[in-house]
Amino acid sequence: MEATRLQLGSMSLCTRETWPCWLHFKGACRKQTATQGYYRSRKHSVISAEQQNAVSRNTKLVTFLGKGGSGKTIASLLSAHHYASIGLRTCLVVQSQEPTVDYLLGGKVASSPISFCDGALDVVRLETTKLLLDPLAQLKKADAQLNFSQGALDEVVGEELSVLPGMDALLALGAMEQRIGFAVDFLKGQKADKSYDVVVYDGLSSEETLRLLGAAEKSRWYLQRARDLAEKTDTGRVTSPTILRLLETSVMQGSSGDNSGRTITELWDGADKVLERISQTFMDSRRFSCFLVMDPSSHLSVNAALRYWGCAAQAGLQVKGAFYAEIFASDQQTQAQAEKFSPLLVSSLPSVPIDMGTDWSLAISNLSTSTKVLLQKDTCNDIPLPVEYNAKAKTVHFFLPGFEKSEIRLSQWRGGSALLIEVGDQRRVVQLPLSMRGKVSGAKFEGKTLVVTMKP
Repeated sequence: MEATRLQLGSMSLCTRETWPCWLHFKGACRKQTATQGYYRSRKHSVISAEQQNAVSRNTKLVTFLGKGGSGKTIASLLSAHHYASIGLRTCLVVQSQEPTVDYLLGGKVASSPISFCDGALDVVRLETTKLLLDPLAQLKKADAQLNFSQGALDEVVGEELSVLPGMDALLALGAMEQRIGFAVDFLKGQKADKSYDVVVYDGLSSEETLRLLGAAEKSRWYLQRARDLAEKTDTGRVTSPTILRLLETSVMQGSSGDNSGRTITELWDGADKVLERISQTFMDSRRFSCFLVMDPSSHLSVNAALRYWGCAAQAGLQVKGAFYAEIFASDQQTQAQAEKFSPLLVSSLPSVPIDMGTDWSLAISNLSTSTKVLLQKDTCNDIPLPVEYNAKAKTVHFFLPGFEKSEIRLSQWRGGSALLIEVGDQRRVVQLPLSMRGKVSGAKFEGKTLVVTMKP
C-alpha cells in the first residue's frame, strides 16, 4: 500500500570503546584486593523486605547506552558489583573481545561463567562462534525427526561455521533468553546452569544494543508479512507447513515433530506470541532497566546520550535515568545536565582507578545514595511513554528527545489506520485506535515530544 506524503512546517511528513577519560590511572598494577569479607558478610546480613521481593521476581536485564569512551563498561561493572553486594544473584554478560573487563577484574573472562567476588558475581563473555553450536544441534535433532534435509544437514559441522554480519546480535538475544527467560514457557534449548536475579549486559555498541532490544517488536512485522505470503500464494501454502514444523520441532516447548498436535495457524500464532513476550519484557520496568552514561566534560558525549535516549524511545524502550562522572562535574554542569535530561533522574558515578584487579568493594562503597536508588528503581511512572494517545484531543504523542523536527519523517499507512515514523535510522509502525483513525492535520514539537493531531 502506498504511503501518503505530507509536508508540515520544516518537518518532512511522508505518509570499540576507548578508556573513559574520567578514570584514574595509577603507575603500578596490583593484584585484586577486593575485600572478600565484604561480600561474605552479605550472606549473613539482614536483607530488607524490598530486597527479598526483588529476589522473588523474574530476572531483570540492565544495560547502558552512551558514546564510545563515556564509561559504559565501567558503569556495567559498578552496577553488577552493586547488585551482588546487596544479595542479588548477578551475572555480567560481556560481548566485546577487548580485555577491559578481564583487566579490571584481575582474571580471565571466558565463554563459561567465571565467579568473582567470593562467588557473588558471575561474569561471562559471549562468543558468537560458540553460540552457533546449540541452535545447529537443535536444528539437526529436528531434522532427524522430520527428515527435512534427507541427511544433508548431518554433513554440516558447527565448528566450521564462520560468523556473518548480524549473527552477533541475533545469537546474543538467544544467550539472553538462556539467562533471563523471556519466553521460557514457549522455547526450549540449553538453559543457564543457574538462575539470576539480575543480568547486566555490556554490548558491542549502543547502536547494536538498540537493534538487539528492538528486534522482537520489529520481527513481528516481518512475521506477519511472511504469514500473508504463505497464506496467499501457492508456493507459500506448499512450503510453509514443512518449514514451520521444522522450526517448531527445533525451538518450541512440547513439540516432537509431526505429533505435536498444533495446526499451522497455531504455529504462526505461537511464533508471534514468542516475539510478543520478548518485546513485553523490554517494556516491563520491573524486568528491564536502561540507563544513559555520559562524560559531562564532553559536549559531544552529552549530546550523544540525549540522542540515544530518543533512539531508545523510537525502539519502544523507556530509559530510567542517566549517570555522569563526578570527577569532572562542576555544580554548574550538574544543574545543566539535570535540566537537559529532565524528567530523568541524573546521578553521579565515582571515579574508578585503572588497575589490574580494581578494588571494587571500595568503588561501590563510594556510590552515592541517589545512584543506588536509581540502580534499584523499578518504575518509570515519571518518564513519558514512547507513544501515548489522547483520544479526546485526537492526538498521538511521540516522545523523541534529542531530535529536531526536520529529522523526522512521518507517513500515513493503510487508509489512515497506522502511522509510520522514521527517525534515528529506525522505523516504527504505530497502529491507531479506531476512534482516532483518519488524516493527519498537523504536527509540532512540545518540549521533547512530537504531537501529531488527527482530523476529527
